[in-house]
Amino acid sequence: MDTIDKIIPVDIEKEMKKSYIDYAMSVIVGRALPDVRDGLKPVHRRILYSMHELGITYEKGYRKCARIVGDVLGKYHPHGDSSVYDALVRMAQSFSIRYMLVDGHGNFGSVDGDGAAAMRYTEAKMSKITSQMLRDINKETVDFKPNFDGEEKEPEVLPARFPTLLVNGSSGIAVGMATNIPPHNLTEVINAVIMLIDNPDVTVSDFMSEIKGPDFPTGGIILGKSGIRSAYETGRGKVLVRSKAEIEEHKGRNRIIVTEIPYMVNKANLIESIANLVKEKKIDGISDLRDESDRDGMRIVIELKRDANANVVLNRLYKHTKMQDTFGIIMLALVDNEPKVLNLKQILTHYLNHQRDVITRRTIFDLDKANARAHILEGLRIALDHIDAVISLIRASKTTQEAKEGLIEKFNLSEKQAQAILDLKLQRLTGLERDKIEDEYNELMKTIAYLQSILNSEEILLNIIKDELVEIKTKYGDDRRTLIEKNPYSFEDEDLIDDDDIVITLTHGGYIKRLPADTYNAQKRGGRGIQGVTTKEDDFVEHILITPTLNNILFFTNKGKVYKLKGYEIPEGGRTAKGTNIVNMLPLDPDENIQAVMSIRTFDSDNYLLMGTKSGMVKKTSLDKFENIRKNGLNAINLKEDDEIVGVRITKGDDEVLFVTKYGYSIRFSEKEVRNMGRTTTGVKAITLRDDDIAVSMIIAKPDEELLVISEKGFGKRTAIENYTLQRRGGKGIKTYKISEKTGNVVSARVVRDVDEIMLINSNGIIIRINVSDISTTSRNAMGVTLMKTGEDVNIVAVAKINYNSEEEKNEDKQMSIDGIVDNENNLSENLDESDDLEESDDKTLE
Repeated sequence: MDTIDKIIPVDIEKEMKKSYIDYAMSVIVGRALPDVRDGLKPVHRRILYSMHELGITYEKGYRKCARIVGDVLGKYHPHGDSSVYDALVRMAQSFSIRYMLVDGHGNFGSVDGDGAAAMRYTEAKMSKITSQMLRDINKETVDFKPNFDGEEKEPEVLPARFPTLLVNGSSGIAVGMATNIPPHNLTEVINAVIMLIDNPDVTVSDFMSEIKGPDFPTGGIILGKSGIRSAYETGRGKVLVRSKAEIEEHKGRNRIIVTEIPYMVNKANLIESIANLVKEKKIDGISDLRDESDRDGMRIVIELKRDANANVVLNRLYKHTKMQDTFGIIMLALVDNEPKVLNLKQILTHYLNHQRDVITRRTIFDLDKANARAHILEGLRIALDHIDAVISLIRASKTTQEAKEGLIEKFNLSEKQAQAILDLKLQRLTGLERDKIEDEYNELMKTIAYLQSILNSEEILLNIIKDELVEIKTKYGDDRRTLIEKNPYSFEDEDLIDDDDIVITLTHGGYIKRLPADTYNAQKRGGRGIQGVTTKEDDFVEHILITPTLNNILFFTNKGKVYKLKGYEIPEGGRTAKGTNIVNMLPLDPDENIQAVMSIRTFDSDNYLLMGTKSGMVKKTSLDKFENIRKNGLNAINLKEDDEIVGVRITKGDDEVLFVTKYGYSIRFSEKEVRNMGRTTTGVKAITLRDDDIAVSMIIAKPDEELLVISEKGFGKRTAIENYTLQRRGGKGIKTYKISEKTGNVVSARVVRDVDEIMLINSNGIIIRINVSDISTTSRNAMGVTLMKTGEDVNIVAVAKINYNSEEEKNEDKQMSIDGIVDNENNLSENLDESDDLEESDDKTLE
């Protein structure tokens, strides 16, 4: 009967629900999710605190991991030892955590998926930056709670003097929810916190000017910003992470070199998956695969077959392997023990509030300590002022208690003050020691006043947070590892991109780069110029183009195809940088080379694309036929054998065309003589060439302009367009330049005005920018003057023109620019009615 009375009927549905919710909350709060304040899960927090308690700091020696794990298990974390050791190992892996919190000694695993050695073999201590996680923890800056058995105290949260949740990220699976916060760059995150301190009304977009995006420890490339923006605004988003790979030539063949892979991708599994795809013939063109990684860094070498298109193979690797991976961002963290999905500003705000609390509590602790010491010093000062009476009272007392009570009563002292006087050593009665007590008291009064001002002023408190964050940033900050590039598969908001003028250079060896147009100062003619690009010994700049950032850049190849990129898609490089190989950006065949480059804004059906070739052919096609250029290019012209493009222009259909040849001949005829043709046609004859002569330039001529002809050896001269008679298309033309051994053959020609400027590049990569007005105007059959000095075996290889509508516009632009360089985004106009002003260098070096 007694047993039956102890049985309590329970509804199994309610009991299961209650028990499961209790379990779920235990997992959510006690195991799987990080706290928004210090960015740590309980196991990580307990490991770091245990190491702090054991004194295993960065300046001390290493201790066995088994000792650390045992201490954590016995005092704070009553779970399996493997869970603690795995967490400790991850904090010591440079490929798992952006800023390592544990300094490991021994085998702590590898990016190939190798596990760490057993805890009895490995050793560890706190890393240097971890000291900032626990800084001031002994000053009552955080709350403590009883451990699992009530025998110890553990911190509910660490002071975390830098924003660890964002800096190192976190991942975890709870019950019905998960978190996946990517790591970020310490410098960028601290700058964002400082931005929030300075202006609490900043938006997520404002923060993104500082925090560019995730910064993974393994580097890699993030494609596009839309996923980043979504994650920062809503707490959820997806980013596409791509391996860092370069295509390089080696022994007559191309090969792909992979130096960085996406975060949390197993390198050994990646290589195995590539090998399986080759074995199953899902990817063609790979002849060999090697892992040449060493202590200096990662290096996966993918050798290609001789006829393989490297760009196509690389794109297939991105598509079918983990060389390109998606990182799903879920910024879920505990806020007051409640799981919440947070946006970027909320995370930074919670962190800043935590630091407010930490600094306030630290200040209160220091103030209480200072007041307590000042209270003692006040008593000592009273005793020193009445030292004879104090000594007499003590000598007359029978016991210590009697002396203490006598001091309290006679001098109105507290018990602590009286005890301090009784503890006073006789040596403190000397004059020097008396002065020390007085100086210490005065300093304490200043410290107390300062600490009190912190508590009374929010501005002072925030400035302290800012100063200490700057100190951490200066000490531990580093450069970003993960690049962020435009996603070629999705549309990016171009309104976020400044439409500035840029200079694009492309070398004979296929290296391309962009840089601001105001990099080069205008100089007097005859100068030697400045270094514009570093090239290999057998390479030289072949194309130079000045264009707005948002323009479409069209690349015409020797096979008659055209490819398209946006100006901002071309990687920016330093003034002397070599640039990026064009095969990394365009799917060119091994024997396909860029022959001409041009820039346009829109594809208007009322305008035409006029193409001239080396063999003297000309072709006109409606511009709208080139609007939808596929990623793999589009056929632009049907070229005959050994022919290639020398000029591409936008026209209105009734312009005048002028061809110039290597041997100094030219012809001027009406564009109306060239009918509109389809994309894949060959064109019609523009000029009948003499023996061994070739066309070097095709330009659009206007009666009020002049023709500038430039030779290989840096000579040039201007001649009025009216001196070139309008002829019928297909004639032999007339003389336009006096060629000699001193001048070399004609390399390029441009139509110019006095207010224009030109850029010249020689085969050594030297660039000079000069005023057209400095160049003499002469007759057709003249040699001209020296524009750029060239040495032996050095030739002019590329020419570009910078256009101005007036001298006032030119002078105004020079005043606006810091260094007197042109900076007028309207000069290189997107207006197709003035498209002939969009001059580009599309001429081959003619030997």
